[in-house]
Amino acid sequence: MMILRNFLRNSIDKHKKAFLLSLQEYRGYSDLTIKTYDESLKEALQYIEIAEEKEQIIFNLMPYRIHIAGLNAKTISKKLSAIRSFCNFLNEQNMNVVLLADESIKVAKTLPKPVSHEHILEALQQCNLEEKLLVMMLYTLGLRISEISSLERKNISSEWIRVIGKGNKQRDIPLLKITKDLIDEYLSTFMVKKFLFEKKGERLSENSLRYMITKIFRRVALKVTPHQLRHSYASSLLNAGAPIADVSELLGHSSMATTQIYTKLGSALKQQNYNKAHPLGEC
Repeated sequence: MMILRNFLRNSIDKHKKAFLLSLQEYRGYSDLTIKTYDESLKEALQYIEIAEEKEQIIFNLMPYRIHIAGLNAKTISKKLSAIRSFCNFLNEQNMNVVLLADESIKVAKTLPKPVSHEHILEALQQCNLEEKLLVMMLYTLGLRISEISSLERKNISSEWIRVIGKGNKQRDIPLLKITKDLIDEYLSTFMVKKFLFEKKGERLSENSLRYMITKIFRRVALKVTPHQLRHSYASSLLNAGAPIADVSELLGHSSMATTQIYTKLGSALKQQNYNKAHPLGEC
């Protein structure tokens, strides 16, 4: 194994600047969040052992993990997440980075933050046809952004869409008439060949679709991710009384325990509404 030369370290520094810029442009992250990423990476790169071996760049996180071992689990998890995101970006730039000592840190689950139905309707009023369809696919089907990016025309019928999810697991999701009508209008307007969302015959990337969502909700002064719309879908179904087993299957969860976090969200919202409504709730 050969320790990385200075020119490769300089290359990584340049890619770090490009990575931070992508967080702003494609993810819509705030200046404060980007500053946090910058500081986390700057700290990490002082301790991570970076080496070159067999056309791979090895990031050994162990020295850095020892350095931050005294922090709480949530802080450690966030710092490691920043490194993982950066390494994913480097791999997208064909740098072939491999992480060592990258075991996950267990942290307490936090409740997801769905977008309210009213805010979604407000955003839809300012959408063009392509943007409107993207929001509706997320909100009425609960898809992951990766599933939308890879969704093919042939897998859309009059009443169902067939989705290839994590681990190549296949599931069928019912289409609301309002969504099907929007798909028909979209397909009659845009001459797509294979994928529902594509440009010049190539599917739109996940980052491109995320950026569209960022732009859409920025118009109504909100910071929203595609996954939050998936949360909105799940929460709406459960709050309306849909069986958790059905919702779990529709979401493509491998375990019903993953879906149960949304039931906690419903309870939390009920508690907030109760506190607001009761005359002694604010005491």
